[in-house]
Amino acid sequence: MDGGSISRRSLLGAGAGALAIGLSSRPATAQELRLRMYWWGSQDRARRTLAVADLYQQQFPNVKVAGETTGADYWTKLATQMVGRNIPDVFQLEPTTLPDYARRGACAPLDAYMPKTLDIERFGKNIVDLCRVDGKVWGVGLGLNSFALLYDTEAFAQAGMAPPNEKTTWKEFADLSVELTKALKKPGYWGAPYGARYHYALDVWLRQRNKFLFNADGKLGFVADDAAEFFNYWEDLRKRGGCVPADVQALDQLLIESNPLGLGKAAMGLVYSNQLIGYQLMLKSKLGITTFPMTSASAPSGHYYRPALIWSVGATSKQPEAAAAFINFFVNDAKAGEILGVERGVPLSPAIREAILPTLNETEQATVKYVSQLADKVMPYPAPAPKGAQEFERTVLRPIADQLAFGKLSPSDAAKQLVADGSRVL
Repeated sequence: MDGGSISRRSLLGAGAGALAIGLSSRPATAQELRLRMYWWGSQDRARRTLAVADLYQQQFPNVKVAGETTGADYWTKLATQMVGRNIPDVFQLEPTTLPDYARRGACAPLDAYMPKTLDIERFGKNIVDLCRVDGKVWGVGLGLNSFALLYDTEAFAQAGMAPPNEKTTWKEFADLSVELTKALKKPGYWGAPYGARYHYALDVWLRQRNKFLFNADGKLGFVADDAAEFFNYWEDLRKRGGCVPADVQALDQLLIESNPLGLGKAAMGLVYSNQLIGYQLMLKSKLGITTFPMTSASAPSGHYYRPALIWSVGATSKQPEAAAAFINFFVNDAKAGEILGVERGVPLSPAIREAILPTLNETEQATVKYVSQLADKVMPYPAPAPKGAQEFERTVLRPIADQLAFGKLSPSDAAKQLVADGSRVL
């Protein structure tokens, strides 16, 4: 990624089950517009999102916004709504799913509303292009993040061990996880998660080796030997007792509430940087944040800046311009920015970043600082994920990693199956 619009200075600036929530119970009038927004995330995200929607309604009383938030079944429900041609007016995606859903016809292109209704060009072309697929803009990034290793500072202090840092290698991380687990002697508690299940961990691992999860041509960017090395690493760590067992990791639906760190089953978590806020709200111990482990000091970091989450407009929306106007408010209004903070990542608007920085608490400040410190380490943003990328993650990688952890596949066989099945779904 061209760092021209994402520098350390610009970042720092001047200083459970579905829950349907109607934000207004008044009957609609002929002049009223109704918007439906849909997202996944923690209760804290729901609180912030609904507060911004309420603020919007106060300023634009003719618009009524209904919000629906859900969890692990988000994508299943979205698929059902796509089939029924009833896609929410505003719905949440992420970098790996935006290209897929745009190409499947779920999203409305936003170019026609820029810049009059949707004023995001001030963010910088590089930022806008993060949500551009096949020449069109299909969404608006809600914040900037990257990958992060979170750790329980109190667990390391109790064990008398130094926590991981930006120079920690994968070998050191494994040894640290094993030693921490042994030192704490806490039943049902391990040093690390079983990272073979995380597509983004594989992404970082490959990029550190100058390989890719997906190539620009939409095909897999690695071979079976690459995957076998990755799987062997995590299997070795599991057998050494340094990470959570298969039955614990299988519970993880890539949500804070089901992650081993969030469940209080692991001292460390491989997550996204903006999630520090959600994890800290769940856990009593203070969390630290650093980069994923490295292959070596001279190797690429594997990290890159990415839009943490994205608002898109549903292709079936009857009021797409009103939906675009709501998104514009969400990312450009100063009061909305104060409410949202950095829970969905560091704001992409330079003006909002500068406005909210003094209002952030210690955890939020740590998130901004971490993203800023990556400025001289990040690699270029990858090509848009191919159609089928979501199936690769959910129906190929996760099940194969589970079979590996439960001893039903060897690392070599798991790697071969990953490449074969992955190539089939793309």
